Amino acid sequence: MRTPTFLLIATAFLFFGCSDSQDSTQKSARKTKLCFITNVSADFWVYAEAGAKQAERDFDDIEVFFRTGDGTTTKQKQIIDDLLVSGAKGVAISPTSAKNQVRMINEWADDAHVICVDSDAPDSNRICYLGTDNLDAGRKCGELIKEALPNGGKIMVFVGIKDMQNSIERFQGIKDAIEGTGIEIVDLRTDGGDAAKARANAEDALTAHPDLAGMVGLWSYNPPACLEACRSAGLVGKVKIIAFDEAPKTLEAIDAGEIVGTVVQDPYKFGYDSMVLLRKLVVEKTSPADAGVPENKIIPVETRVLRKGEGLKYKAQCDAWKASIN
Repeated sequence: MRTPTFLLIATAFLFFGCSDSQDSTQKSARKTKLCFITNVSADFWVYAEAGAKQAERDFDDIEVFFRTGDGTTTKQKQIIDDLLVSGAKGVAISPTSAKNQVRMINEWADDAHVICVDSDAPDSNRICYLGTDNLDAGRKCGELIKEALPNGGKIMVFVGIKDMQNSIERFQGIKDAIEGTGIEIVDLRTDGGDAAKARANAEDALTAHPDLAGMVGLWSYNPPACLEACRSAGLVGKVKIIAFDEAPKTLEAIDAGEIVGTVVQDPYKFGYDSMVLLRKLVVEKTSPADAGVPENKIIPVETRVLRKGEGLKYKAQCDAWKASIN
């Protein structure tokens, strides 16, 4: 009896389909798993993810797992512990607490290659720090503050987590830059990575300090929160807002004249370069020195200052990064 044609076709489809699926699984299994863990959720990290995913596309021997933290060390530990169990060999992390995560990072470093990105934990066994010189970036932000308030005045500074190394250094850089001027820092307000609380902090600051002359946001979502608070209070332009990072609302507001300017990092480079470095260390088994890690274990990524007329152009670049993930 002849086998019906449709059965032959179905059999062939199943055979080759399963073969393709098995081949894909085998290829995935052969790839080295690298991961990137953020501190919180923000547009900034979307751009870093775009860079990390581009590295994955450029090298067919790595698989990148990009995970988002919630502002706690507990969440980051859970994420990385799970990834290490699943076979991850390289970890890039923006630690939420430089001091409180030393032991965690040291434990992870026993099982994988670990680097810090965006924020450092210099006392840990991380291989290196890749990212912004946050003291220098803080000084640049301080210069913007002086431009905005040439006659001095009171300012409030806002950040997600104050004991993160990048927060500590940015705040110190600002203090260094404005020393000896008539600019007074009233306080440093934290929100734990909660954008709603960030806005509430900004609103409370305007109410508690009616003579406030400026507001400074050290994390990407802080400046938009300050702007919304000023809009609600009818104080846009009267209270000067100085920013960090490249949140879309910040970039739009700079060109609209509502925010003085911002210090932008290069999150795309954070994502891309961290994966390339980890690949060299893990896949190629290159020594840190041969992979480009200097003796001081710090790989700096340059920052720049954006003022009115430069915001939307940079936003277009950020939009392109974001679109490249899909």
